[in-house]
Amino acid sequence: MHTSSTSRHRTSRGRAARALSGVLLAAALALTGCTASGGDSGDHDKAAGAGDRAAGLEGAKGAKGAAGGQSDKSGGQKRPKLTGAHVIRTATLTVRVKDVPKALAEARAAAEDAGGMVGNESTSRDDEGRERSRVVLRVPQATYEDVLKSLEGTGRLIDREAKTQDVTDQVVDVESRVKTQRASVARVRELMDKATKLSDVVTLEGELSTRQADLESLLAQRAALKDRTSMATITLSLTESARKTDGGGDDPTFGDALTGGWDAFVTGLRWIVIAMAAILPFAAAAALLLLLWLRVTRRRATRPGPDSAP
Repeated sequence: MHTSSTSRHRTSRGRAARALSGVLLAAALALTGCTASGGDSGDHDKAAGAGDRAAGLEGAKGAKGAAGGQSDKSGGQKRPKLTGAHVIRTATLTVRVKDVPKALAEARAAAEDAGGMVGNESTSRDDEGRERSRVVLRVPQATYEDVLKSLEGTGRLIDREAKTQDVTDQVVDVESRVKTQRASVARVRELMDKATKLSDVVTLEGELSTRQADLESLLAQRAALKDRTSMATITLSLTESARKTDGGGDDPTFGDALTGGWDAFVTGLRWIVIAMAAILPFAAAAALLLLLWLRVTRRRATRPGPDSAP
């Protein structure tokens, strides 16, 4: 009787241990999901669902230790400290120049000398034949102001618009979430290494795939923020100066007036020649008719009348 009672006691303890391990595995998954989401309710629900599916799993003897380590890490989680402000700078310039290709080459050289690069570029002509170019320049934040001054000096500044956006809080938040998500992925991998049943592995693999996708998304956000805060964007529009005969551009000089007068004289002379060429056929026909009329009248005047004596 004593032996039978001891056997039943051991059997009940074994069942209790297996049930406790399943509950601890579910708790570890749930805690891991809470920490990975950083307070996001959607990720918490997914983690809780995975924990419910794994509630009856057996063979996760190391789940208790993983859950304990999880609570310690999540309880002491701190946001990373970043020094300095993280700012996105953008500027738009419109400059009127005499030679658009030359000014465009100078703008490219200014950006490249400052350690930047040239982005999108387009060139066109308006209805009056004046050339226009638009180029996007990316330059380091440290040389942003110097490049702006250099571009403004290429011609006559028509318009300037500069914007500054402080994204320090966003950068800190993304860095914190990346750190937390990496720890979450590492913990799920530890649970996979300790899993002994196929159902455990399948459940944890699904959870790992979801958390790795979230981590990749966060890393892409961090890379985009780093690019926008380390390099400033300048959009430069170059327009050719208006011709003097159009009444635009700078104040005219004596040479400009002389040139304009000569152009007007040549233009008027050309129109006179064109008009004469257009009238010439009609003038020739009129002269021919006049000549015929004169001959007829002369013959009539010299012909003797019927009453004259023989």
